[in-house]
Amino acid sequence: MSSDNRKSGGTVVKKFWKTTMVKWLVLPMLLVSLVGVIPATTKAEESLNLNVDAAILVDADSGKILYEQNADAALGIASMTKMMTEYLLFEAIEEGKISWDQQYSVNEYTYKISQDRRLSNVPLREDGTYSIRELYEAMAIYSANAATIAIAETIAGTEENFIKLMNEKAGEMGLENYKFVNSTGLNNADLQGMHPKSTGATDENVMPASSVAKLAYLLMKDYPEVLETTKIPKKIFREGTPDAIEMSNWNWMLPGLVYKYQGVDGLKTGTTDFAGHSFTGTAERNGMRVIAVVMKAVDANGKGSYKARFDATRALFDFGFAQFTKVELIPAGYKIPDHETLEVNKGKEDKVAIAVKEPISMMIKSSDKDLYKPVFTPTKDKLEAEVKKDTVVGTVHLEKTEGTDYGYIIGDQASVDVVTTEAVERAGWFSLMFQGIGKFFSGLWDSTTDFVGGLF
Repeated sequence: MSSDNRKSGGTVVKKFWKTTMVKWLVLPMLLVSLVGVIPATTKAEESLNLNVDAAILVDADSGKILYEQNADAALGIASMTKMMTEYLLFEAIEEGKISWDQQYSVNEYTYKISQDRRLSNVPLREDGTYSIRELYEAMAIYSANAATIAIAETIAGTEENFIKLMNEKAGEMGLENYKFVNSTGLNNADLQGMHPKSTGATDENVMPASSVAKLAYLLMKDYPEVLETTKIPKKIFREGTPDAIEMSNWNWMLPGLVYKYQGVDGLKTGTTDFAGHSFTGTAERNGMRVIAVVMKAVDANGKGSYKARFDATRALFDFGFAQFTKVELIPAGYKIPDHETLEVNKGKEDKVAIAVKEPISMMIKSSDKDLYKPVFTPTKDKLEAEVKKDTVVGTVHLEKTEGTDYGYIIGDQASVDVVTTEAVERAGWFSLMFQGIGKFFSGLWDSTTDFVGGLF
């Protein structure tokens, strides 16, 4: 073979290896660049695509928020306002300020409002008297507005004074972005010029869905007897008298009504032009109770209706009952990784075992069980003997490692105490002396080695 052929063959071989090496070098780089371009897979947040301005779903036992949609926007609440009036009524009765049998005498304000049948009302006689109980039933079942004003006047003297109580109580409850301008939820323009003087002539009550849910949660927690009335589908007001009138509950999800839903027994509807079709509903199934709030519900064509608000509530209820269950995530006695013990000074033992005192259970999706990790917050770095069993040394709460955790309607997180699981006696003086000597020489040795090490 000529030298030219050898040169030519060598050149071909060199080109082959050069091309091959480039391919092998470029390929990994290309793969790395592609990985950078391909978006990381993340767990998408679930959306129910409700046709509402706002919504929220809450576990009525723990206050755990299961779903929310624009829940912090302040919106009109209409007759859902009456949940606050109900709360203040139960509180006034509990404190002995008024009684169920107490009689209310109709005045010009309540008489005129009661005769306006465009509004939800039971007509009141101009010279009539009515018990607080029958006025309450008219309010809770039929959303009767004049009856609600009558209750407000009985509690506070005037509706003007009552709205001060409403706003004060809202602050105590920790509600946010609220404004109460009357006891009923009507637009002030519907009050025939007799609205509270400190408010505007066209004002309405407003609150975000999250605060509405909190109000409902506290009402049912503090006064669960409210459900004994709100679950009544129909009742005759002043039965057996010439003033008898049938009160049909506006909550059409109750058993026997047009949009019935198993387990529904409350709580309060609300409808005005400003607030749209809104509803705070509650239902219980298999020991699980949820609270749903929908605000300004519309249908697929953007039109508000009673059906739209109950359809949206049904979707929330179905989601809650189908997807969530109460799961024990941390058992009692659980030892937190890397925090199984705590240092003890002057004890017969230099460490003490610690563990979670009570179990932590949470309403979560079953598929999310492994996404929660315990987080330990110590209140003490070390203890000094004598240490008693069940000494609280900190708390533990759960944090979700992936996706959104909506938290709780009351408070930020569920936490339980971490305690010592055994006692540690204080060491005797002889043992303490040797401990002191040991620490002295240990410190001396450390200082010496540091000094010697510094010479080199």
